[in-house]
Amino acid sequence: MNEIHPSIRTLQANDAEPISQAFEEIGWNKPVEQYQKYYTSQQEEQIIVLVAESDGVFAGYLVINWHPKYASFPEIQDLNVLPQFRRRGIATALMDKAEALIAQHSDRVAIGVGLHPGYNAAQRMYVLRGYVPDGKGVTWRGIYIKEGQELIADDDLVLHFAKELK
Repeated sequence: MNEIHPSIRTLQANDAEPISQAFEEIGWNKPVEQYQKYYTSQQEEQIIVLVAESDGVFAGYLVINWHPKYASFPEIQDLNVLPQFRRRGIATALMDKAEALIAQHSDRVAIGVGLHPGYNAAQRMYVLRGYVPDGKGVTWRGIYIKEGQELIADDDLVLHFAKELK
């Protein structure tokens, strides 16, 4: 597929419905309220949501959390690109912009990635971008797991990475 050079901007109040609808069309449950909450948190300067568009069509987004519970430095969260835009440079463009914004405030960035097969492409991308496991282990639903613990490999099973930006 051809690479796309998306426009990237911050989340606007009127984005909640079209973004939610785009995900609903592919069978993902990402309710309007999620993006309304993101917009409110962005207005309170707790997060920044970067939205990627290709020729005016929503393609994906990510969240920069300035004060995550997990890390003492900013974390990139909730990177999502619609399937029809994957492997075309959208995630890379979003990550480039996010890292550039974070580098203005911090010399490190964190990111968590799920461990089930649905995250294989993201796992590879983060390593190729210089992210390394932070050495603290794996969390499930925000709690570090213990050796021998049995759990479900769902979206909440996460390995955390960090990257030096400067």
